[in-house]
Amino acid sequence: MEKERPSKHLHFPKSQWILLAGILFLAATIRSPLTSVGPIIGNIRDQLQISNSLAGFLTTIPLLAFAIVSPFTPRIAKRFGMSRTLFYAMIILLLGIIMRSVGNSPLLLIGTFLIGVGIAFANVLLPSLLKLSFPLHIGLMTGLYSVSMSISATLASGIASPIANETVYGWQGALGIWGVITLLAIIVWIPQIRKKKEVIKSVQNNMKTKPALPIWRSPLAWSITVFMGLQSFLFYTTASWIPIVLQTNGMTADAAGWMLALVQLAQLPMMFIIPVVADKVRDQRVLVAAVFACYLIGYGGVQFGSESLTALWMIFIGLGGGSAFGLAMMFFTLRTHTPDQAASISGMAQSIGYLLAAIGPVLFGILHDYTGSWTAPLYTFIVVATILFISGMYAGKKRLISLDSNQHA
Repeated sequence: MEKERPSKHLHFPKSQWILLAGILFLAATIRSPLTSVGPIIGNIRDQLQISNSLAGFLTTIPLLAFAIVSPFTPRIAKRFGMSRTLFYAMIILLLGIIMRSVGNSPLLLIGTFLIGVGIAFANVLLPSLLKLSFPLHIGLMTGLYSVSMSISATLASGIASPIANETVYGWQGALGIWGVITLLAIIVWIPQIRKKKEVIKSVQNNMKTKPALPIWRSPLAWSITVFMGLQSFLFYTTASWIPIVLQTNGMTADAAGWMLALVQLAQLPMMFIIPVVADKVRDQRVLVAAVFACYLIGYGGVQFGSESLTALWMIFIGLGGGSAFGLAMMFFTLRTHTPDQAASISGMAQSIGYLLAAIGPVLFGILHDYTGSWTAPLYTFIVVATILFISGMYAGKKRLISLDSNQHA
């Protein structure tokens, strides 16, 4: 039987539409368990009587899990198949959400780590899966995946404080509710693990050929990794601490939570638009410059601008963050030759990048504890955005990570 050729139009067979639905449900589970923490980190800190540094570590633990698990993810996917690997990852994620919501410090830490393990597999494998399954629509599919992720993250930021403060479920319920979404994602994903063995084997075969050049020797791969890591640094540190910063400035907890939700909401259009645009233009450096401008206006406004314009500063932070994330995801596919190479650069970027990002929330908390104010921590946002701009300008130039061991592009 002749193999069906990919179409430039959205005339997919039913199996691909089912796969797309599964990807979108999966995407909805990989940020909401994390963004729900920031608005209620004060509740968790006060009830469990932990320091600001340890409270910041709650956001850092998943990032450390990303760094530990990501390098091994492509190899595990080759062994079991991407579909089955993602299925088991969601089960780990669900277990972590349940444990974290029990309400004591040891299970809170263990559950948070398991959440990071489950999300790490999806972070690494989904760009490769999109490149493999939708090769002619990578920008569009990356945009849809990013939007699904951002919508759930926005909702998580907005409802966390009301659930924690205005219902009998407390902060445990605000964190545990995302187990329901994860369970739905597991159910929707079941058709993928019931596919015929030859289909799974075909996916595995497409991932088997390793590039001659070790990915770690490529300066381009390193620039993508730094860009990925620093946009994550900014996102997770913002999600962890901006609500507390705003509350210190006199904003209520509920209002601060919705300010973080506004960041997420502003990300939505950019997470869809930027991948589509990046897929069509030859050079992405103009987009990198636009990201930097948004970050400067947003974080500069929080630091130096009027508190009455806080909503505007949040919108600019969101525009920059959504654009940066969309670019990072597209660099994995635009700068690689094959799905295997995309998985390799994704694994490298998620590992080293998230290790870099893990510094953010803890550093922010430590700087506040040490200085007694938010001035020094807020300056880190501008410094990090500047370094992100430099790495992005290198990653944004049109070229591919070489398959030739004699070339280090």
